[in-house]
Amino acid sequence: MKHLLKMSDLSSEEIIEILNLADQLKYELKHGIKHHILEGKTLGMIFQKASTRTRVSFETGMYQLGGQALFLSSNDLQIGRGEPVQDTARVLSRYLDGIMIRTFKQQEVEDLAKYGSIPIINGLTDYSHPCQVLADLMTIREIKASFDGLKMCYIGDGNNMANSLIIGALKVGMKMAVACPEGYTPDVIEDDYVKNNADFVLYHDPCEAVKGADIVVTDVWASMGQESEAAKRRVAFKGYQINSELMRLANKDAIVLHCLPAHRGEEITEEILEAHADEIFEEAENRLHAQKAVMVMLMKNKEDE
Repeated sequence: MKHLLKMSDLSSEEIIEILNLADQLKYELKHGIKHHILEGKTLGMIFQKASTRTRVSFETGMYQLGGQALFLSSNDLQIGRGEPVQDTARVLSRYLDGIMIRTFKQQEVEDLAKYGSIPIINGLTDYSHPCQVLADLMTIREIKASFDGLKMCYIGDGNNMANSLIIGALKVGMKMAVACPEGYTPDVIEDDYVKNNADFVLYHDPCEAVKGADIVVTDVWASMGQESEAAKRRVAFKGYQINSELMRLANKDAIVLHCLPAHRGEEITEEILEAHADEIFEEAENRLHAQKAVMVMLMKNKEDE
């Protein structure tokens, strides 16, 4: 594991290794055990998309690991003024020990890894959101104890979350059902790994998809950069809301996850979000622990092992 660019880059074993380390780091933090594993290390954080959870969790995580995080807005970097990504990658590789980037195009993340010489972490692209899904998997395992025999159901837009959840669920052995309107299906369903996996089913009827689900997940209908489509999408996604009627079709002890921010009254009702707030905000916290595990695995000196 040299980088974290998208979920499909991770093996099943690497995902479990990350989750095990995240559990350990969370335990140590809760019990006041310092773990300055990345002392003296610096993470550059490039933001071309705004963020709450990504910035705060990475910056706090690096501090807790004994390192330093630098916030690098695209407005302040030459990359925002047309400098080729390959030049930015090679320059920053001489200053930093790792880069986290939150941007639009997946290719920018791939190019940073191609031309740079330090670990690259995908903090979010339009295609993939691996850090969030690692936190989701961590939360599921905390609550359910194991992935064995579980069914995850994602309802909503076939966006970066859907792409990453499908891969993540299948790699840890869960069954995966996705319900999206026609024209909004996830890109990742074209991957051979997904097409040839009997544990994945695509539906256009959310009621069918959610039957027997142990985990129900959703996301906003219009992601950042899609604001002009919001009205059109509200029409297309009518009937794809996580509400009490839909949840009656899931298993009685089903949990609900949402990567946040949530648009209450659109993709999820106020009632369901508040009923499952403990799970959803534990999921949000676990961004911190899962990302710390990723940074340690990528940036720790080999001689320290």
